[in-house]
Amino acid sequence: MNAVDRAAGDRHRWLVGLPTTPAGWTKLLAAMVLGLWALQWSATGAQLSPTELANGLPQIADFLSRTWPPDWRILDRLWAPALETIQIAVWGTLLGAVAAVPVSFLAARNLQGPRWLYLLTRQGLNVTRSINELILALVFVSAVGLGPFPGVLALAVHGAGMLGKFFAEAIEEIDQGPLEALRATGARPLQVIVFGVLPQVVTAWIAVVLYRFEVNLRSATVLGMVGAGGLGFELVGSLKLFKYPETATCIIVITGMVVAADFVSSRLRRAIQDSGRH
Repeated sequence: MNAVDRAAGDRHRWLVGLPTTPAGWTKLLAAMVLGLWALQWSATGAQLSPTELANGLPQIADFLSRTWPPDWRILDRLWAPALETIQIAVWGTLLGAVAAVPVSFLAARNLQGPRWLYLLTRQGLNVTRSINELILALVFVSAVGLGPFPGVLALAVHGAGMLGKFFAEAIEEIDQGPLEALRATGARPLQVIVFGVLPQVVTAWIAVVLYRFEVNLRSATVLGMVGAGGLGFELVGSLKLFKYPETATCIIVITGMVVAADFVSSRLRRAIQDSGRH
């Protein structure tokens, strides 16, 4: 194929999948109208108002002007909360991953468990995942008091729901050949999991756990707003006292932590995926 043919193919590639009959075009137009109506309905319910946003821009500019320049004098005071935020994220991720591992085997359809147990586990993961970390943190603050521990518990519970789902989906995508071979030799279910399932999913699991750590680090900075420790507590305190330069410093430190965690986690995930291919 010459360059002209390739260019013509590229120009007409977008036509692939379009309807070829009047009935098909009618369905496509109906779907587009329905989609536009859904967007309009959502915009009305969400009270989208570009005019109000434009009118509020001066207030946003005034707030930003109050935060500049940041108060770098409080950096020494932020080291401990920053480390506490990292510790919350580490233990929230670890406990969530440990809880998700056994649950994921029950939530995987291809491991031939009882269907009622599979459905019950899936719904349990859905319920756990649907509750926001802030709500969980409020519950645990009322149970164990203020401090980083309720933040750890909140991230662990929510993370177990998220990681359990991802772990189960990774199990459902594995090659069934090794599992069938192990079962044919009389291997027990635990042996099938250890020698047939884990070698195929461990790389994907580690990558997901690293990504979850990034998410937990972001969430840990917010959980402090409800008394769960970390930088969020310092951030809310500066806002309540109208010390906006200190607020700016807290935001800069939080942003730096998240960017650094994203960089390190991305490098680790790439290295793990490359090693898995080889």
